[in-house]
Amino acid sequence: MIDTKFLYKGLLLLSTAGLLAACGNGDNGDAGDTGTDTDTTEDAAEDTTEDTNGETAEGEASNEDEPEKPETLHMWVNQEEQQLDAYDEITARFTEEYGIDVQITPYEMLEQLDGMSLDGPAGQGPDLFFQPHDRMGDIYLQGVAAELELTDDQLERLGEYNEEAVQSFSYEGIQFGIPAVVETYALFVNNELVPEAPETMDELLEIARDLTDGDQYGFMMDASNLYFAYPFITAEGGYIFEQDADGVYDPSNIGLNTPESVAAVEMMQSWFDEGLMPPGIDLEVANSLFMDGQLGMVVNGPWAIPDYRDSIGDNLQVVELPTQNGENLNSFSGNKGWLVNYYTENEYWATELALFITNEESSQTYFEMAGELPAHTAVQIDDELLDPIFAQTQHAHPMPNIPEMSQVWEPLGDALQFVQQGDDVQEVLDEAVQNIEANISMMGQ
Repeated sequence: MIDTKFLYKGLLLLSTAGLLAACGNGDNGDAGDTGTDTDTTEDAAEDTTEDTNGETAEGEASNEDEPEKPETLHMWVNQEEQQLDAYDEITARFTEEYGIDVQITPYEMLEQLDGMSLDGPAGQGPDLFFQPHDRMGDIYLQGVAAELELTDDQLERLGEYNEEAVQSFSYEGIQFGIPAVVETYALFVNNELVPEAPETMDELLEIARDLTDGDQYGFMMDASNLYFAYPFITAEGGYIFEQDADGVYDPSNIGLNTPESVAAVEMMQSWFDEGLMPPGIDLEVANSLFMDGQLGMVVNGPWAIPDYRDSIGDNLQVVELPTQNGENLNSFSGNKGWLVNYYTENEYWATELALFITNEESSQTYFEMAGELPAHTAVQIDDELLDPIFAQTQHAHPMPNIPEMSQVWEPLGDALQFVQQGDDVQEVLDEAVQNIEANISMMGQ
C-alpha cells in the first residue's frame, strides 16, 4: 500500500529555505523567459526553429518565441525498471521530434528532494525531477522547483489533464508541476457473494446487512485511516482545510468537527453499532477475509489487485465507490508528477519535455509499460479491473499538499478509533481538532 504520510521537516526545512533564498535565482530570470526578448528578425526566427544540427525538426511548427534549444535535457526517473523502460521509449520520441537528447538518471523518487537541495544550487541537478504531490510544501520551502510560466499553448494542453491532479501541483496559487500519474482506490467485490455490485451507499449497506453473519461479512474498510475514510467524512460537506477559489488551503480553518463532518462520522459509527464491522478492523484483516471468501466488499487500491485476483480469480470485480445522496463519493488521491529545477537554464524546454512525456500518447505508453494510471484524461484503460479505478480518479480529491497536513493523520485516526468504540462523535472530533490546531501552532518552533 502506498505511504500516505510524509513528515514535515520543521526547522531544518525553514533554515534550508532561508539559505536557498539567500542564494536566490537571480541568474535564472532568463531561464523561464518564453522569448519576449528574442530578436524578431527573419534570421532570428529561423534560428529558433532549427535543431542542434541546423535542421528544422520534422513536424515542428516555426515559433519565433521559442528559446534556443539545448543539446541535452536531463531528468531523474524513479528507480523502477518498468518506469525507466517506459521513459526510454517516450523520450526517444521527444528526441526524434525536437532534436534534443534526453539523459535519464535512475534515482529513487523519495530521495530526489534531498538530492535536489544539494545538486540544484550547485548547478548539478537535472532539468526535471519526479515527486509525489503531497511533498509540495517541502519543495516550496526548499525552493528547488521553478514557478512555471506557461504559454497559452502549454496551458491549453494542460487543460486535457485531470483538473484536481493539476491543482495538486500548485502551491500558494502558483503552478509548480505537471502531473503524470494518479492513484486512488475503489470498491472491490467478490461476485460469488455479491453477484451485483451496489451503485449507492444504501444498496451497499443493505447487502452488508444480508451477508453479515458469524465469520462472514458484507463490507469492510480501514475506517480508522483518514486516507480511506475521507470519502465518507466529506460526503455531507465536511472538509479538512478550507480552500479558496484558487485552491489555496487555509490551515487555520479546519472542518473536521463541523455539523456536516459530525453527521458523516455518526453514519460511520452506525456501521459498528449494527455489527457490520468489528471495532478496530484494519486493512490487513479485511484483506485476509476477502481473499478467503468471507467478505463480500472492501475498499482498497490497485496495489491489491494481484493478490485478490490470485485468491478469488474471475469472481473479482472492481467498481467506482457508490454514490451517496445522488453524488459521487470523493476518494483521496496521491499524485506524482514532474517539476522543473529552479536553477535550470532550460525552463521552457524542460516544461515542454514534461508536457510531452505526460501527453496522451506518452501516457498511454507509460500505462501499458509501467501500469500506473495517468493524469491525462484521454488515455484508454483497456483493463476491466483498472478502468473503474481510473474512472474513480475523476472524482478524487488530492491529499492536501501543505505541511500542516502532517499534523492531521494521527489525531483524526485516534478519533475514528474512539468512534468505533461508541464514544460521542462531536466530543471526539472536537478534541481531535484541538489537538491538530495545537500541533500546527508548534510547527517551526
